[in-house]
Amino acid sequence: MSRAGRRLEYAAVAVVVLSLLTGCAGASGAQRGRSNPAGVEISGLSDDSAYRGAELPEPYRMPNITLTADNGQPFNLVGDTAHPVTLVFFGYTNCPDECPLVLSELASVYQKLPAAVRAKTQVLFVTTDPARDSDEVLRTYLSRFNPSFVGLRGSLPDIIAAGKAMGVAITGKHRLPGGGYDVGHSSQVIGFRGDRAPVIWTQGTPVRDIVSDILELAGP
Repeated sequence: MSRAGRRLEYAAVAVVVLSLLTGCAGASGAQRGRSNPAGVEISGLSDDSAYRGAELPEPYRMPNITLTADNGQPFNLVGDTAHPVTLVFFGYTNCPDECPLVLSELASVYQKLPAAVRAKTQVLFVTTDPARDSDEVLRTYLSRFNPSFVGLRGSLPDIIAAGKAMGVAITGKHRLPGGGYDVGHSSQVIGFRGDRAPVIWTQGTPVRDIVSDILELAGP
C-alpha cells in the first residue's frame, strides 16, 4: 500500500463498514486495498496529512464508559487514560489469527519508541468476548505480548457502545460448525492524543509508520 493510500481523508461518513468481519479473519484480498483496508470502506484520499495512518477529519472522542481492567479495578475510558497517548484495539483472546498479529505489531511498535515516548504511551486491549475473557485470561494473554498492555472487559452493551464511539463494528458471536464460536469485529487500532483520536491504523500499516505517528501524537 502506498503512503498516499494510507493517508486517507474521510468524507461525510468517516468509516462505513463494508464487510463485517467474522471472528478475526480479515477481509479477502479482493476486499483489501487503498479504498478498503481491513474491511472498511473509506471515501476520499489525501496525501496532505500529518500522519501516515488514516487521519480523521473529525477526531473520535473517548467515550465516558467505565469498564473493568485486568487487575479487577474499574477503568473509566476518560478518567483513567492518564497517558498523553493511548492506543486502543478491540479483539479477543480466542481470536485465531488477526488479533495476535496486531498485538505482536503493537508490541514491536512499543519497543521501537524512545523511552521517553514509551512512558507517555498506553496500550488498551478491549475484549469483544467478555464471557470467556476473564481478568486472569486477559492478563495472561497480554503478558505474552507486553506486560504493560492493559486488558479491559465489561458488559457487551458497554463494549459495543465504546466500539461504536471509536468506529469499531462488533457483530457478536458467530457459531462454528465444529462447536464454539468466533466474535465478529473490525480490526483497526485507534490512536488517541488525550481524549481525541485523530488517526487510526488499519491492518498492514508498517510498524515504522505507526511509530512515526505516535511520535507526532506525543509531540508538544
